[in-house]
Amino acid sequence: MKSISIRLRVYVDQELAIGPGRIELLEHIERTGSLASAARALHMSYRRAWLLMRSLNEALREPALESAKGGRHGGGAALTRSGKALVRAYRRTEAECLARVRVQLGKFARRD
Repeated sequence: MKSISIRLRVYVDQELAIGPGRIELLEHIERTGSLASAARALHMSYRRAWLLMRSLNEALREPALESAKGGRHGGGAALTRSGKALVRAYRRTEAECLARVRVQLGKFARRD
């Protein structure tokens, strides 16, 4: 059987608000406690990661990420309660969508 996958993206006013890249970045931040470390792990620039998180926070009712500036005592980043709930909801929705796609559309895939 062929592998079936999906890429779930959520647009708000025709702008990408929540997508797999932002969620993966949040997950890496949760593990590392650092936006810079998460960006390196995902092979993206710090600036790109920062812009993604800024646009995500601007699209949400409550910020998903809190960060402290670096410097002498170091900085850091942490997911807010809302950010953690967003990651869980996204992954749950993604799994539910994938299950539906496999049932509804998988039957149309070539089997060779």
